[in-house]
Amino acid sequence: MKFQILHTTHYQYDSDVADSVNEIRLSPRTNGNQSCYQHSITTYPHAPLYAYEDYFGNRVHAFSVAEPHSQLTITARSIVVTNDRAVPKESILPYEQEREIMDSEPFLDRFAEYLAPTDYTQNTTDVQQIVQRFLNTSVESVSQLLATITTSIKQEYTYDPTATQVQTKIDEMIKIRRGVCQDFAHLMIALCRCIGIPARYVSGYQYILDLSGGNADFEQASHAWIEAYIPEVGWTGFDPTNDVPVGWRYIILAYGRDYKDIVPVKGVYHGTPQQNLKVDVDVKKIS
Repeated sequence: MKFQILHTTHYQYDSDVADSVNEIRLSPRTNGNQSCYQHSITTYPHAPLYAYEDYFGNRVHAFSVAEPHSQLTITARSIVVTNDRAVPKESILPYEQEREIMDSEPFLDRFAEYLAPTDYTQNTTDVQQIVQRFLNTSVESVSQLLATITTSIKQEYTYDPTATQVQTKIDEMIKIRRGVCQDFAHLMIALCRCIGIPARYVSGYQYILDLSGGNADFEQASHAWIEAYIPEVGWTGFDPTNDVPVGWRYIILAYGRDYKDIVPVKGVYHGTPQQNLKVDVDVKKIS
């Protein structure tokens, strides 16, 4: 499927700010399941962009605005084609053999950074208790276990955009049993890593406009899900927010250990801390 994406980030400051230094991770990746054919980023005030690739292979753009300004707008436009024939990958080995591979020293060394806890994916007592519940049942394969975890998070936690903030850690989210896609992704990553399954955070978009009935007032937004590594299969997507197969509707921007690695737009500046942020996302299917 072919998509046209428009992502606009607008900051309005209460008074002039200066010396604004920013990083952007809004460039769709090209991999086996999608290809980015066109991509551009513009800023207002205008600033030259410096592009580089980060440790995780994500395309990053950096820029600075030295002169005083009362607003900053970043506009990313992309054309992306996703593979509409992609199907969910499933284990090809029984769990006992997968477990042996995941416990091996070469595997642990290769995926060390995706097995270690982070600030957002801590291996807490709550996480360990949830994991034990899954492991106390019959486990046939890693893919079956991941599907069970995905469904469980969807069923047991309520999507509520007012319940958490971008800094919310999973222990708080577990207690209130509410959150957004970022929280659900962090919880599933923590559970996977506690079990010994490498997992990474994925930022991007999920096309669901057609599922909204064509409602012109439907508000689109960025999305987050995870990829877990299944032995002898590879990185495989799971969406604990929606519990649906990660296929052609999903457009990947960046990979990281957690949200902190791949914040879409971040920066620093001199001036008032009072600001208003507005983000608009428009994803259209054009063929």
